[in-house]
Amino acid sequence: MRVAFGRMVRAEWTKLRTVRAWTAGLAAGLLAIFALAVATAAGSTSGCGMNDTVVACPVPPIGPGGQAVQDTFSFVHRELSGDGSITVRVASLRGSAPWAKAGLMLKDGTRPGASYAAVMVTAGHGVRLQHDFTEDLDGSPGAAPRWLRLTRTGRDVSAAESADGRQWRTLGTVRPAALGPRVRAGMFVASPDELSVEAADLGGVIARGRQVTATGVFDHPTLQGASPDRAWTRSDHGAVSEAAGVYTVSGGGDIAPIGPHGGATLQQLLTGVVLALIAVIVVATVFVTAEYRRGLIAASLLAGPRRGRMLAAKAVVAGTVTFAGALVALAASALVAVPLLRANGTSVLPVSALTEAGVLAGTAAQVALTAVLAVGLGAWLRRAAPAVILAVAAVVLPYVLATTSLLPPPVGQWLLRVSPAAGFAVQQSVPAYPHVPSSGLPQEGYFPLPGWAGLAVLAAYAALALGLGRRRLSRGDA
Repeated sequence: MRVAFGRMVRAEWTKLRTVRAWTAGLAAGLLAIFALAVATAAGSTSGCGMNDTVVACPVPPIGPGGQAVQDTFSFVHRELSGDGSITVRVASLRGSAPWAKAGLMLKDGTRPGASYAAVMVTAGHGVRLQHDFTEDLDGSPGAAPRWLRLTRTGRDVSAAESADGRQWRTLGTVRPAALGPRVRAGMFVASPDELSVEAADLGGVIARGRQVTATGVFDHPTLQGASPDRAWTRSDHGAVSEAAGVYTVSGGGDIAPIGPHGGATLQQLLTGVVLALIAVIVVATVFVTAEYRRGLIAASLLAGPRRGRMLAAKAVVAGTVTFAGALVALAASALVAVPLLRANGTSVLPVSALTEAGVLAGTAAQVALTAVLAVGLGAWLRRAAPAVILAVAAVVLPYVLATTSLLPPPVGQWLLRVSPAAGFAVQQSVPAYPHVPSSGLPQEGYFPLPGWAGLAVLAAYAALALGLGRRRLSRGDA
C-alpha cells in the first residue's frame, strides 16, 4: 500500500517528539546558543583611557553605506562650490605599506564618515579610484610621479591620470552617495597599519599590526571652480609643510571600512553554535540508528515500503525542527546579547537589518543541513557511535582547528573551503574588501568563502550522505 509522503513526515515527527531524551538533547543544544551569547556579552567589557581613568571607547564613524569605517588621514583642502576640478602632480610617495596612498579627494565636509571620491597613487597597487570607503576601481599599475585629476559634474565625479600632464587617461566616473553642493577638495595622504602573521607565544599564529606613516610630495595643485578660500586648510592629523608651491604631506591612518577584526561582531556571539551542532548531530544520528538497534526498522518499512521516502521524511523532520529551533535561539541571542555588549561599553560593528537577518537565517540553515547530514550518515553506517564521530570530525573539528590556529593558516583556510565546516562562513557579518589590508585568519573572523558558497558546500555533503544512506537502504537488508 502506497503511503503519502505527508503521512510519513507526520509519523517521523511523532517519533521524534515522543522520545524525551531526543527533545531534551535538542533543546539543550539550542539553548547553548542563547546561553553562551548572553554569557559572552555579559562578561565583555571595553574601555579606553590613560592612567587610572577609563572611559567608554569612541564609537567608530559610520560611512554612507551604514558600515563602520576608518576615516583618519592627512588632508590639505579648500572649499569647492558646485562643479569644478582639481589637478595635482604627485611627485613622490614614500611608504612601506603596500596600500599607502597619496592623491586627490572631494569630500562632503571633514566630518568622519562623510561621502567622498578620491583618486590616488599607492605604494604597491598602482593608481586607484575609490569612493564611499567600500568602492574601489583599479587604474594603471604606475607609481609616482603621476598627474591626477578629479572633476565634478553635478552628482558625478570622474577621475583621470597622466604621466606627463598633457595626455590624460580617464579611470572612470563614480557617483558618491551624498556629496553636497559645497565640498572640500584637496590633497591627502594615508597609510594603513602594516600587518604580519607571526608565531604566537603559546603556539599557533597571531596577526600583529604596526602603525606606519607615509609621505607624499605634491606640486602644481590647481583648483578650478568657485571657491571662497584663498588658502589651503590643513587637517589636524599628520604633518604638512609648503615651500615654493610644493606641499609635503605626511600621515598614517586609512580611509576604508573596518573589517571583522576591528570590533565586536554578531559572529563573536555565536560560539554556542558549535555545541548546538554536536547536540544536533547526536540526536539526528540516533533518530535513525535507534530503529536498527531496537529492531524497529522493519516495521517502519512496512508502514512505508518506499525506503528512499522514509529516509527523506526523517531528513525533512530533522532539518525543519532544527532550523526552527536554531532560528529562535539565534534571534533571541541577537536581541538580548547585542544590547548587552553596548551597555558594557563595547562597540559593536553595525550591519544592516538585512545582513543580520541573513546571518541568523543562514546559521539556522547551517544547523539544519548538519542535521540532514547526520541523518544520512546514520542510515549509511547504521551505528550511532561511528556516525556521530564522522559527522563531528567533518563539521566541527576543521572549524575548531582552523579558528584556534592549531594549523598553518593555508591549511586551515583550505579545510574551511572543502569540508562541511565551510558552512561556518555564513556567520561572517562584516565583509572583507580587497583594498583593505587584513590578515585573512579565521580566528579573526575571516572565512575563505562567501556565506552562500559555504552553505552550498555543506549542502553538497548533506546530499551525498543522504545518497549513501538511501543506497544502503535500497539493498533490502534492513
